[in-house]
Amino acid sequence: MKKNTSRIPSIYIALIAVVTILFYAAEGTAQQRRTNNKPNIIFIIADDLGYGDIEPYGQKLIKTPHLVKLAKEGMRFTQFYSGTTVCAPSRSSLMTGMHTGHTIIRGNKEMKPEGQYPIADTTFTIAEALKNAGYTTGLFGKWGLGPMESTGDPLKHGIDRFYGYNCQRVSHRYYPNHLWDNEKKVILEENENLKKAVTYAPDLIQQQALKFIDENQQQPFLMFLTYTLPHAELLVPDDSIYQYYKGRFPETPHKGDDYGSDATEGGYTSQAFPHATFAAMVSRLDLYVGQVMQKLKALNLDDNTIVFFTSDNGPHVEGGADPVFFNSAGGFRGVKRDMYEGGIRVPFIARWPGKIKSGTNNNYIGAFGDIFPTFTQIAKTGTPTNLDGISFFPALRSSKQHQHEYLYWEFHEGGGKQAVRSGNWKAIRLNIFDAGKTTVELYNLSKDPHETNNIATLYPEIVKRLTSLMDEAHNPSEIFPFPKEK
Repeated sequence: MKKNTSRIPSIYIALIAVVTILFYAAEGTAQQRRTNNKPNIIFIIADDLGYGDIEPYGQKLIKTPHLVKLAKEGMRFTQFYSGTTVCAPSRSSLMTGMHTGHTIIRGNKEMKPEGQYPIADTTFTIAEALKNAGYTTGLFGKWGLGPMESTGDPLKHGIDRFYGYNCQRVSHRYYPNHLWDNEKKVILEENENLKKAVTYAPDLIQQQALKFIDENQQQPFLMFLTYTLPHAELLVPDDSIYQYYKGRFPETPHKGDDYGSDATEGGYTSQAFPHATFAAMVSRLDLYVGQVMQKLKALNLDDNTIVFFTSDNGPHVEGGADPVFFNSAGGFRGVKRDMYEGGIRVPFIARWPGKIKSGTNNNYIGAFGDIFPTFTQIAKTGTPTNLDGISFFPALRSSKQHQHEYLYWEFHEGGGKQAVRSGNWKAIRLNIFDAGKTTVELYNLSKDPHETNNIATLYPEIVKRLTSLMDEAHNPSEIFPFPKEK
């Protein structure tokens, strides 16, 4: 006789089958997400930070331990350049993938009531490209490429979340009367319209940036951290960072435009301890970088996030800053607004665990225009064909890298300037707006990286070739014309 066996009701069998199917379907979806997951991208850009202002590039007086760690765990580029030698055009080059002979913004041009000359509504940015590829995008810090509600409004160019300064002039103040949260003007009433220094804007911006990471941890994101530190106004909270440096350096007080009833929006305050304050600003920037990295680790995003760190141009001299004392240009000639190496060569670090070999140096000769095609390659999405930049993704992976024929910069202040680098040769054309004073200088950077020996008269054919490249690279602009275009 057969034993009696309990039978499972058919409805339970059906339910088990459904649950099993859903389980494996969920596992398959999760596996697909793991396989196809796009890496997060964080691009950190300091404001007026010189090549030599941080420890990974030789700084001896200022502590930047988090950036030291970033460089040790990533790749340090030694010949990377900003878009140009001042803020707005450099950032325009970054966002559009074009050098300053092609990108729409080629100088700092003020607009009323607040902001700089806007990029066009037809301008296609990195943020738009990655947003189209499924990325959530954010920018925290300074924009400077057009007033809110203008054609250059960041929200019209692929930025999902913007918090910070829209205008470069307003960003001169670290205790401003307002910031922007997308299209909303956030009044900082406690600062009493520049009468009091109560709320430090960089700290507010950092809080919102960290919140953005929290809110978008489940989806790929592109985040620009366009910090204003250590830009001209020398001012930080009186905290342990500042106290560490106070009294360590000789000081010459700086007299400026103080907070109070007569304060102007674009001024720089007085500072009794400019050296200590500047050092504290750079260390505070380093602290912000450390907080971002800690957030990524806490959320288990570290391995799937590529982090870049750089600066928008060379070190400034305004507001009591002393780039000579700190060797801010890293031994190179020039500062902000110069076309010499000190004005445009910037620190550039990239970190991506498991993808970028840690502790490496790379001598790829690149510039801000290269960021756009590199990001689209990282995101595995289409790259516009009209870019001046080339992807340095192979360099990041320590593979064979295609090189530029030349890099080009122009600047529409200080008499008008152009520069081109082709291989080790670099030419600089000065005083473009006065034909009688226009000169061309030539340097061999392999032998003379500090540009101390102008050898233009010794190599006229090379001068001719490089100036021809300048003419080729510069497209006429009605907004930022050179003399013959007026």
